Amino acid sequence: MIAQSFLKVPASTANLGPGFDSIGLALNRYLTLEITPAEEWCFEHLSPLLKALPTDQNHLIYQIAKKTADQYGKTLPELKIRMESEIPLARGLGSSAAAIAAGIEIADKYCGLSLSNKEKLQIGTKIEGHPDNIGASIYGGLVIGVLVDGKTEIVPIKDVDLDIVVLIPSYELKTEDARNVLPDSFERKQAVAASAISNTLIAALLSKQYSLAGTMMERDLLHEPYRIPLIKDFGKIRKVAKENGAFGTAISGAGPTVISFTEKGMGQRLANILQKSFPSLQVEFLKIDEQGIQWEEASSLQKMGLSEK
Repeated sequence: MIAQSFLKVPASTANLGPGFDSIGLALNRYLTLEITPAEEWCFEHLSPLLKALPTDQNHLIYQIAKKTADQYGKTLPELKIRMESEIPLARGLGSSAAAIAAGIEIADKYCGLSLSNKEKLQIGTKIEGHPDNIGASIYGGLVIGVLVDGKTEIVPIKDVDLDIVVLIPSYELKTEDARNVLPDSFERKQAVAASAISNTLIAALLSKQYSLAGTMMERDLLHEPYRIPLIKDFGKIRKVAKENGAFGTAISGAGPTVISFTEKGMGQRLANILQKSFPSLQVEFLKIDEQGIQWEEASSLQKMGLSEK
């Protein structure tokens, strides 16, 4: 039995405007776990963000780990998990995807499954329903993926070079509520235009035409027009961000977090301006996490972000 391990899972943003349910980007905010063999499963939450979560086998991470182990006919050993998180819950920054990725990873390691990243992604996508957030947490960087006929395909991209600013409100927005405002169908003309905008966004990102990417980011037709009314001051945020160097501003995932992209080296300045303009919001300058989910076998709690307690 492995004596002790440390696991770090990045946050993520999804969609980037028109890449609905298919584009994800890993961010340098983390869910961090210290995992130790135990006599029974238990969770200790060291962050205020996590204090409302269960501490027993009702925890999402246990449920995913158990489901993954069962899928391969393995018995999941008892573990104690101490957790910290920098990822706010129900804010559109991939908190549930990070937990799902952690559960799959724990089953893989402690049950000796030797799963590839693509196999982990397949498990996670079946649970999440789309590969954007879960793919970003597993692979890191930018991911573009699709689930078709039960099979997940993904393309990881590692050389997107932008600064990122997120504006996080104090209120939650459940993904289910954000999906309920979306129409059940679209006319062909609108669907064709939405597809073309998404394709152009991807082409612009890959060719580093970031100004064009920002323009396409703000032309979504599939979800943002219906969700923007749910997010206070979204229009004002987009305007102030653009006036101060942002290429594009979009809803992060299902919201309510708003995310802006700017030239490398300009993120902190933009964050400072947005914080002054919107003092009720938590404004953070972030970077892209290029590594994805990571294990460390021998590391201090401080190095992994856990506190000595």
